Amino acid sequence: MNCQIAIIGGGPAGYTAAEAAGKAGLSVVLFEKQHVGGVCLNEGCIPTKTLLYAAKIYDSARHAAKYAVGAAEVSFDLPKIIARKQKVVRKLVLGIKNRLTAHGVTIVQGEAVVSDKNHVQCAGQTYTCEHLILCTGSDTFVPPIAGIDQVPYWTHRNALDNKELPASLAIIGGGVIGMEFASFFNSLGTKVTVIEMMDEILGGMDRELSALLRAEYTKRGIDFLLGAKVTALSPEEGKARVSYEQAEGAGSVVAEKLLMSVGRRPVTQGFGLEHLDLKKTERGNIAVDCHMQTSLPGVYACGDLTGYSLLAHTAVREAEVAVHHILGIDDVMSYRAVPGVVYTNPEIAGVGETEESLQRQGIEYRIRQLPMSYSGRFVAENEGVNGVCKLLLAADDTLLGAHLLGNPASEIITLAGMAVELRLKASDWKKMIFPHPTVCEIFKETI
Repeated sequence: MNCQIAIIGGGPAGYTAAEAAGKAGLSVVLFEKQHVGGVCLNEGCIPTKTLLYAAKIYDSARHAAKYAVGAAEVSFDLPKIIARKQKVVRKLVLGIKNRLTAHGVTIVQGEAVVSDKNHVQCAGQTYTCEHLILCTGSDTFVPPIAGIDQVPYWTHRNALDNKELPASLAIIGGGVIGMEFASFFNSLGTKVTVIEMMDEILGGMDRELSALLRAEYTKRGIDFLLGAKVTALSPEEGKARVSYEQAEGAGSVVAEKLLMSVGRRPVTQGFGLEHLDLKKTERGNIAVDCHMQTSLPGVYACGDLTGYSLLAHTAVREAEVAVHHILGIDDVMSYRAVPGVVYTNPEIAGVGETEESLQRQGIEYRIRQLPMSYSGRFVAENEGVNGVCKLLLAADDTLLGAHLLGNPASEIITLAGMAVELRLKASDWKKMIFPHPTVCEIFKETI
């Protein structure tokens, strides 16, 4: 079979590229060995947010009295929460398949193997293409900890499908995935311990706001072990013992369940990529230019494979840029304003530079910071809760970064992202009319 574009991987990068190319009238074949939608839709972004929203509703009901609302005998049904999560995933996967089919994309189920830049083998057939887009995604990284083969553990996949609430849970890794699961299980009553090797959770997010989020969850009963390197795992009466070392000495934690959440790694094996001999970065990831084209003309790499941010929304934009380049449309990839969000309750979000990144680069900046309570809408909807809006401005008042702690940070951070991407000065941004009352007015107040 001949096609103009062959795409390996049906995650956010792959299905976005396929739909964009198909909509433009190109013939497209999309190869996916498991489920269209990739990790994000099937076992990542969407499933976790579905669970977290259920936990948020439960939290809100338990504390309804703060808003003069009675909600007696509040409860939850974990198997039904899991069932709803699966229903949401099925609905969205079907929607993506329908969109791809509507734009003439051929979906091939199976493991594709690249022979060369113009040929892909799958299910006993050879496909010839003019352009190749690699979107192979990433896998959960499980570190080689002593005793790991002796102790049953969860990855995010197991945690998403678990229908029995553990009494206690130890989470190795205090990054985004670890904190979101910590939030979920804490809300439902599990005793959670987070073990993080760095000296603060959520590396890459604003450090000050990360510490404030950690303090909030400490009040809610989560134990945090920071600067703790896990040295060994061992079984103990049907539970797992996690041994660790800190600057102040060694220790251990025993929990009914153990969740491994130390990060993800790009998938580079199993697709015949070695046949392309692509140039790699110093970190071993596939090197691409500003059009997402690799060192081999006509071959593009998008999404987690590049190792840049491992975020679905970054992958979507990279895919758009790659297809635009194939179509001859002037477009380049910019990473200046990639939003990062942690869907805990409260949410934390950031875009652009952090204080830490600016300090590393030696860039001068100043801080404008206010409590979220300066927004009337926030006060109306967050009884007894505070938050922070933090803006980082250059010497000429150009917005360099914005960071929020408080709901709904995920929904309003894009306003700041647009300002960062467009290099707006504070005075320009302040001239924009913000609807009242909305939480996003906090940006206007803070400037």
